[in-house]
Amino acid sequence: MKKTFLLASLLLFSLGSFSQQALWGIPTILSPEVNSDNTVTIRVVAENAQKVQVTGDFLPPQKHNGKVVYYTEGVVDLIKGENNIWEYTSQPLTPELYKYNIIVDGVKTNDPLNVHKVRDVGSIFDIFIIGGGNADLYQVQNVPHGNISKVWYDSPTVNRTRRLTVYTPAGYNTSKTKYPVFYLLHGMGGDEEAWCTLGRAAQILDNLIAKGLAEPMIVVMTNGNIALNAAPGEDEKGLYAPTIALPNTMDGTFEKAFPDIIKFIESNYRVLKDKKHQAIAGLSMGGFHSKNISAMYPNKFGYVGLFSAAINPNGEFEPYKDLDSKIDTQFKNPPMYWIGIGTDDFLFQDNQKYMQYLKEKGYPFTYRESGKGHIWENWRIYLSEFVPLLFK
Repeated sequence: MKKTFLLASLLLFSLGSFSQQALWGIPTILSPEVNSDNTVTIRVVAENAQKVQVTGDFLPPQKHNGKVVYYTEGVVDLIKGENNIWEYTSQPLTPELYKYNIIVDGVKTNDPLNVHKVRDVGSIFDIFIIGGGNADLYQVQNVPHGNISKVWYDSPTVNRTRRLTVYTPAGYNTSKTKYPVFYLLHGMGGDEEAWCTLGRAAQILDNLIAKGLAEPMIVVMTNGNIALNAAPGEDEKGLYAPTIALPNTMDGTFEKAFPDIIKFIESNYRVLKDKKHQAIAGLSMGGFHSKNISAMYPNKFGYVGLFSAAINPNGEFEPYKDLDSKIDTQFKNPPMYWIGIGTDDFLFQDNQKYMQYLKEKGYPFTYRESGKGHIWENWRIYLSEFVPLLFK
């Protein structure tokens, strides 16, 4: 009897130890490893692989016809070492948040040792951060933190319940203060989660506010895909494959329905409702929406930011008709108008033409030109520089 009990105890202990190991899944190999000299080492265990590579925006972009293309990330081979561990160490990197994928025998996949991943439209990327400079704003620091909420609201204009992401600053829940509000819009293929995941908006806001570089504010991150309720997996469409080919994204429907968002926020949050305490900005398609919404409602937004904005509206849709006169009305009491674009962005020339139009009209604006193209690296920088200008 004692032997049976002892064997049973040993078996349970063994199974318990195995279960805990499986539960915690603590790796004995580190990847990615950010080194003290700002290089990063990627490691992959692949016993039967013939070739292992890594591709990511921390590598020099590929060239086509001798010209750098910032949408085509570089690819390098990992070297196979002992115990079937493949390894690559980069050159020293500048401070930034970087994303990458592993390629095993031609099949793109993710780094199984890296739990930090983000979705961009229909792709999943591994990420790491090289600290220092502006990238310190993207990291969680020992400062007071705001709250992020996923909030459902009714949109009678489109007869649909939809979702927002709302950032409230540290202290909001314990105060009676009314706060300025900043509406922050994503690009095509994004959703109400994009600015918090790839854009690091919550970390940027927390850190800027804690340093006294930005006013405490409420930030409303919308879903510009007006045909959907929410981000993929949270929508009544179910577990569909994310795509940029969504209906009604740039036909004026979102602009017409935007007052539903404003009404919900002003009815449910302690916000200041006057023009000097309201801001709107967005990237790419979100810049397009911000440009048009601010022109359609000229007495609402005292601050407007266009980050790599799509500029040219489709004039066949009613909200975009007579846009010049709407902009004229908007600039009778001009907002703080901020435009940022990368020199290699495919929308660069459209933005230059729009700024020339503003100059010819004598309308004031601030211009921020950066390098590279239509990428999150630029948009995080633009957000970090735009936010401190608000509500001063």
